[in-house]
Amino acid sequence: MLKCTSCGRRYPLGEPYQRCECGEPLELELFRGAPGRGRKVWERFSQFYPFELDPEYSLGEGDTPLTKAKRLSGELGVKLYLKNETLNPTWSFKDRGTYLGIHRALQLGFKKIGTVSTGNMAASVAAYGARAGLETYVLVSSGIAEEKLKALAPYGAKVIKVRGDYGELYYRSLEIGREKGIYFINSDDPFRIEGYKSISFEIIEEVTPDYVVVPTSSGGLFRGIVKGFLELKESEIIEKLPRFVVVQAKGCSPICGAFEKKKERVERFESPRTIAHAIENPYPPSGNAVLRLLKEFNGLCVTVTDEEILKAQKELGGEGIFVQPASATGIAAIRKLVAGKIVEEGAKIVDILTGAGLKTLSSVKTAEVSECDLDSLEACFQ
Repeated sequence: MLKCTSCGRRYPLGEPYQRCECGEPLELELFRGAPGRGRKVWERFSQFYPFELDPEYSLGEGDTPLTKAKRLSGELGVKLYLKNETLNPTWSFKDRGTYLGIHRALQLGFKKIGTVSTGNMAASVAAYGARAGLETYVLVSSGIAEEKLKALAPYGAKVIKVRGDYGELYYRSLEIGREKGIYFINSDDPFRIEGYKSISFEIIEEVTPDYVVVPTSSGGLFRGIVKGFLELKESEIIEKLPRFVVVQAKGCSPICGAFEKKKERVERFESPRTIAHAIENPYPPSGNAVLRLLKEFNGLCVTVTDEEILKAQKELGGEGIFVQPASATGIAAIRKLVAGKIVEEGAKIVDILTGAGLKTLSSVKTAEVSECDLDSLEACFQ
């Protein structure tokens, strides 16, 4: 059954429900099980999914590295681990959710799928739609960068630029989907959430964290990670939950703004402006659900400036990992939490690195380059 994250109303799985009549997002009820054996996370944790997953639709998503950040751990006085989602097939965490979303669309008999995105999810749905042989529509904002459009070209999706309020486009797409027979695998679709919880399963196979830090836009990734840990606890695989941390850019922080004011509902963030475009959602569709989770589980919400984000991006480069600005927000937030003594010394922290830096080359400064004649090359090493 699908259950509303707010009012608790239940919906059958046989129909393409995505949001409750009360306006809040739906999700599947908690699964309980035990991990088994298998090469892929989908095999090892198959008991935690509502149906058997077909590897024919997979592009190799999941099972990403959890890397100890040696330099930053020493500097910050914590045990910092980086969950590197940049190594998914289309270079972001979105592939996990899209893999489940494709199954859902096919299960319901859809021949067409779509999404609303200007970056990571657009590429992911386009790629998996091509893999499954589905007619795919990608709705983007009219101001999308040319480099992001080029990244969509190889997959053959139908890309539509939409003028108007990007925050409202999410809701309009669901209406269009019902009218035109298109299953929109948007940011917080219930089955996309099911895909994201696999991150929690993989983390716990290697470390039991005290904190999990999640860059947050629509709120779907955060909800998925929390759901994964809840299922692990319900199944008695872990004894306690980590403390969950939402991170947003200060220039677009509707969830953190509501959290700080102790409000139960997010308000539209007017005139968003940040370099972290991947989390620049002024009216997140799962914002209220995230607020409820933060309140229930004593979570934290931290905002960071563009200056702090760019510094953190460079610091991650020092660990050998190149991420997009939105993915660097977690490191900037951890610095604030350590400085404020909110995080204790020696704490085990997992930071989710959501997407690769190659997706946002326009925001990266050109490397300093020196030139030398071949005859005098040795002098260039001084």
